[in-house]
Amino acid sequence: MKTKIALMTAVMAFSYSFAQENSHMKSYSQKIDSIVVSEKSKMNEELDNVDKMFQEKKITSEEKQSKRAEIATRYQQNINDKVDAQQNELENATKEMVKNAVLGRRDSVLWRKNEMQLGTDGVKLKLDSRKKTVKDYLQSWQLSVSLTGANLTSKDDPFKFYNQDSDVKNTIINSTNTTLRYENQLGGFTSPFFYRIGLGFRSDRFTPKYDKVFAQENQKLVVDDFSRGNLRKTYLNNSYLMIPLDVRFVLNPEYKVVDGVKYLDNRKSQFSIVAGVYGGTRLFSTIYNRFSNEDSRRIVERERVKQGLNNFVFGGKFGVGYGGFNIFIQKDFTPAFNSDAILKKRYGLQIGIEIANIDF
Repeated sequence: MKTKIALMTAVMAFSYSFAQENSHMKSYSQKIDSIVVSEKSKMNEELDNVDKMFQEKKITSEEKQSKRAEIATRYQQNINDKVDAQQNELENATKEMVKNAVLGRRDSVLWRKNEMQLGTDGVKLKLDSRKKTVKDYLQSWQLSVSLTGANLTSKDDPFKFYNQDSDVKNTIINSTNTTLRYENQLGGFTSPFFYRIGLGFRSDRFTPKYDKVFAQENQKLVVDDFSRGNLRKTYLNNSYLMIPLDVRFVLNPEYKVVDGVKYLDNRKSQFSIVAGVYGGTRLFSTIYNRFSNEDSRRIVERERVKQGLNNFVFGGKFGVGYGGFNIFIQKDFTPAFNSDAILKKRYGLQIGIEIANIDF
């Protein structure tokens, strides 16, 4: 019972911290929802007026359909323009935060202050490190960012990268992982073993081959031809809330003696091996299509996916790294797509790099 309570408490703590880290994303999402609701309300008013005019026999049936199509296209363009403006605002704010982190403080290169390291071993940022000793660095909170290439494989060929028989394109980077995790040493102060547990967000993006698109037809998820214009961009995005559990083994540990006690010096950049498991629940999935036709140069469609996807994912991870730079492989033991998806390959396989670590 105590173990269950401790695990629930840890998950609640991770959720609270993760929510704070993503306050900007929540605000952005709320703005987008507000834009959509407002524009749809205005559009419905205009559509009701058109219907009223038709009922009063002021316009013909053909004029009614023409006016409704013109109104829908105009408001769709309004929504797209306003969403793009909010996206640019978010990107500019993110660039400004990065600029301030790199250039904002003269003392940021000192160990006793906030520190940012950029080199061949990745990006590492340490906050408020003046309060830490060598012993304190044996446990930490970390925010990690990873870029991965997500592929689909079959049950018979679980580790076949860039499978040519897959229905989706083999892309180098089409998935991201952001994880808030807690790391602590296993064993004594000189032990090379560390464990990690965290809460993260994973986003996988799959694009069909041969200018095809994902579609939902007859309670099935299929890959089909696109015939409503010139297709510019298309993908299916799966987003998950993840809980990873890893063990890290330091290959070339360095030590430091403080007050007669020998410690593994975890401040140093060292080679390590990471192995672990993860589980997650699917938050949402969306089909995105952007195309043009004779009526409009830019039409965007977003459709929530209801068929063909499993709600839970479980898998394993193995990686090697140096400092804040890590290369890893992730394999989903459970398929991302279920039997309602008409796909040749359904199991996720990822190879990626961990490009940034922020230590608290």
